[in-house]
Amino acid sequence: MDYRVLQSIAQLISKEISKVLVNVENEVKIMFATFLANGHVLVEGFPGLAKTSLVKAFARTLGLSFGRVQFTPDLLPSDITGSLVFNPRVGDFEVRLGPIFANVVLADEINRAPPKVQSALLEAMQEGQVTIGGRSYQLPRPFMVIATQNPIELEGTYPLPEAQLDRFMIRIRLGYPNEDVELRIANDIDLGDVTPVNTVLSKEDIINMQLLMRKVYVDDSIIRYIVNIVRATRNVHDIKLGASPRAAQVLSKLVRAWALINGRDYVIPDDVKQLTPYVLNHRIITIGDDPFRIISEILEKVPTPIMAKALGKGYNNE
Repeated sequence: MDYRVLQSIAQLISKEISKVLVNVENEVKIMFATFLANGHVLVEGFPGLAKTSLVKAFARTLGLSFGRVQFTPDLLPSDITGSLVFNPRVGDFEVRLGPIFANVVLADEINRAPPKVQSALLEAMQEGQVTIGGRSYQLPRPFMVIATQNPIELEGTYPLPEAQLDRFMIRIRLGYPNEDVELRIANDIDLGDVTPVNTVLSKEDIINMQLLMRKVYVDDSIIRYIVNIVRATRNVHDIKLGASPRAAQVLSKLVRAWALINGRDYVIPDDVKQLTPYVLNHRIITIGDDPFRIISEILEKVPTPIMAKALGKGYNNE
């Protein structure tokens, strides 16, 4: 598959989803890039902002198996991963696989379940397997978890622990639409019904795209730029805990996929600038400040490779 084809495929996916949802083109594009980079997505927003519909519509375009888990306070880890069930016919236990065994898994309202249940996803998201009855079972490939959550200030929710947040490649925050979009939503009562969305890709197509992503060229100066941004988060007064080296690694993967769906086989500095807020906003702990504002300031201060060359600054300087 030619890398130039991916740009038209990404546009086709957005076109299909725009049949049932409006003003989510950028979110869809970023989710698709994350999928090609073998990452997971956390979608955050207040109730009624079509988080679940967005995920379901996106999954329908991919032509893959789909599983959904509605997180509730009484959910058990085995309700996600599966369990051993006694079969009286054979007089022994047999494995009953849970909904996690799908290519695309929707973890709906993930922060409504207690931490013990949330942690059931850790092994699956990090290693692509789950353990049932002391035995490991491989999850299908490709595999992606897309979780939704309401803001943690709402009653009856549990904040996701840092270890769980770090497993998500990106966090997307959905806000309220503008007046024109809201008028269209109010007028079209069929918006949100994902039935009209058609499949765009096959499993083989997606696997080929993920292999192609690894061949995208990233210059050493771009890698240094990514590392400098991540390291800069550890030296800001308003940040209590900066991003870890894993943030640099996942950003390096994501920019490759982003370049592909923009019709390029190489990464440019603007790719890094566009994706950094999505990768870092949930990986830093701020002192009562908006992480997006702080990340924006860091991007303004850290020189791009071209700027650094023009200013005569070496990337070895912190």
